[in-house]
Amino acid sequence: MTFTYWLFVLGSLLLTAFISYGTFATARLLTRWRPDHNLLVSPMENLVRLVIILICLGLGRLSGLSAGALGWQFHAPGRQLLWGGVIGFGMGLVIYHSTRWVLRWTGQRFYSTTVIEYILPTNRRELVLVLLAMWPKIILEELLFRSLLLGGLAPIIPLSILLIGLSLLFGLLHSPQGVWGMVGSGLAGLLLGLLFLWQESLLTPLIAHYTTNAFQLIQAKRIYGPQETALK
Repeated sequence: MTFTYWLFVLGSLLLTAFISYGTFATARLLTRWRPDHNLLVSPMENLVRLVIILICLGLGRLSGLSAGALGWQFHAPGRQLLWGGVIGFGMGLVIYHSTRWVLRWTGQRFYSTTVIEYILPTNRRELVLVLLAMWPKIILEELLFRSLLLGGLAPIIPLSILLIGLSLLFGLLHSPQGVWGMVGSGLAGLLLGLLFLWQESLLTPLIAHYTTNAFQLIQAKRIYGPQETALK
């Protein structure tokens, strides 16, 4: 491996550590501070995400790996969009209804609704803004976890270890949602990783990820409305 590839590895790991720390720090902050705005539509938050997306793209170029290895190719985009939409819708159904079942039988013992409360739109205009703001968030997650860490580290780490390790990390980053949130996110991360390897493209897991999250958000907004922001 070249020197620039090892710089890519170091940069990707440092970026992952930075994002992980920021995620956990934000979760701790939310336990004692309640923001007066929807976190997803914060201009500063989205600006930071866009900057990190550019960093991810730069790291990918630095790696010297092919576009295929990083998933930066979109062969048969129509088929990839279809697979992503169908699988994402299915994931959304399973996660949403299983989470409601867990809440119904255990309350918030295994699942915390805190994150939902801070991102659920209170009106249609905010719903549109949140759906738009979800794009940079999900693009960042897919670039980091599927492209740089899964595709980029595949030359030096066996894929089976990468899939399991990254799924566990993806789940841990959703720890503010409780045990069930981590389990569901970890399994979703595993499926998204398999989609990335199957299609050899970032497009399918990206669309699946967005469709899943958008489905959950829209269902929560439709059922509970602006006056009740927690899934129950």
